[in-house]
Amino acid sequence: MAKKILVVDDEPHTMKMVVSRLKANGFDVITAENGVEGLEKAEKESPDLILLDILMPKMNGHETLSRLKESAETRSIPVIMFTAKGRVEDVERSSYAGAVDYIVKPFDPMVMLNKIKKALEE
Repeated sequence: MAKKILVVDDEPHTMKMVVSRLKANGFDVITAENGVEGLEKAEKESPDLILLDILMPKMNGHETLSRLKESAETRSIPVIMFTAKGRVEDVERSSYAGAVDYIVKPFDPMVMLNKIKKALEE
């Protein structure tokens, strides 16, 4: 059975590219355009992994990650932060908040796939 990945990102071009790459590699993909929608879909769909942008409207990725980790329903879902914010502070903040990995945009699709596969194995 295919693993289900929730991609939370407000950038249409990035979303389209990531979704097509994930589907081409056999994943089921659900999408959300902001943190509020991402939380709702995480609770409703129970994805195997979440790719989460940081800079988004309504609720940023840090806030979304905190809420995911506070909820018993979503706490155990691995989250990979997926963002243009590549400063050490951003990576550390995400790791401390419970993210299992971090991908900086622009990204190498093979690196993204390898990080996703690794997170799903843990």
